[in-house]
Order: sequence, then C-alpha cells, then structure tokens
Amino acid sequence: MIVDQRSGLLSGVRQAPSPNSDDRPEGTQIDALVIHAISMPPGEYGGEDIERLFCNRLDFSCHPFYQEIDGLTVSAHLLIRRDGEIVQFIPFHRRAWHAGQSELAGRSRVNDFSIGIELEGSDYSPFEEPQYVSLIAVTHALRQTYAGITPTRVVGHADIAPERKTDPGPYFNWMRYRRALAATLS
Repeated sequence: MIVDQRSGLLSGVRQAPSPNSDDRPEGTQIDALVIHAISMPPGEYGGEDIERLFCNRLDFSCHPFYQEIDGLTVSAHLLIRRDGEIVQFIPFHRRAWHAGQSELAGRSRVNDFSIGIELEGSDYSPFEEPQYVSLIAVTHALRQTYAGITPTRVVGHADIAPERKTDPGPYFNWMRYRRALAATLS
C-alpha cells in the first residue's frame, strides 16, 4: 500500500470521490491522524449509507435518525468497512470535513492538518480483525509519507472533541493497534 504524493491517493483501494473537502491552508503540514467510528443507521453495518452521506447522496427521509442530520455535509479521507475494505473519499492533500470543532495539542481546526479515517463501527460493539489489519497497513503507509504523524499524533475523535464526541469508543483496542504499529516500524 503506497500513498501517491502527487495525487494524494492510496494505491489498491476503491475511490468514491466526495465533494465535501477543500484546500488546506497554504503551507500546512499534515501531522495528525484522527480515528473515528460511524454506522448508518446507528448500530447497523454493511449498508451503503455511510458512502451516500459522504458523497451527498443520502436520502434523509429513509430513516428517522437521518432527519436529525438532514443537510449535514461531512467526509473523511478513508472509510474502513467491517470486512477490511478501504474506500477513499478525499485525496490526502485536501482537507476533509471530519473533525468539526476540535483541538489537538493547543491547535484548533484539526481538519487543517489531519487525516481522518472512519471505521465502520460504534461505541457498542467490537471492531473486526480485518479492520485492524487494514488500519495498521494504512497507518504505516501514511507515516511513510507524512513524517509528522508520530505515535503521539494518532488520536481518536474523542481526544480532539471530548465535549461532543466519544468515537472510536470503548471497543476500539488502542493497545492492539499501537503494538502492531510499533512492530511494523521496528
């Protein structure tokens, strides 16, 4: 798995371009990775509604929860599905709209300098082994390309927006993830 620095695309993954991005501020170095969790509808896995949301194709009338988020325009750079499939929505050199109001190490506007990865999941169930395998491979490729993404700069959404977010949630195994990353870098 390789990041093409010119295009900002990850090799070997499905591309589903989202309009929900813009240019990063000039001169911004990418130096953070934010791990999220999402399920659409909440607690349900395997459908196409996450992709529809990120690509502005979600029918907000098809589920009662969707009426609460009607008109929301969000995205992430990547989605890792339960089976480990990786979908890229935004090239890494562009700013995805994933973190919202947020702060990391005294810097606000975390979208400006971060990459956002959504895991298909929730606060209520464990993540799947193929998701960890894909996340570790992606993280390794990103760290090869963006040296500023150090182990201390890999965080959860809850770490940068603790007043409003809980993801990736209590079932995300940070210890397993960090150990595997350390092993791939030795």
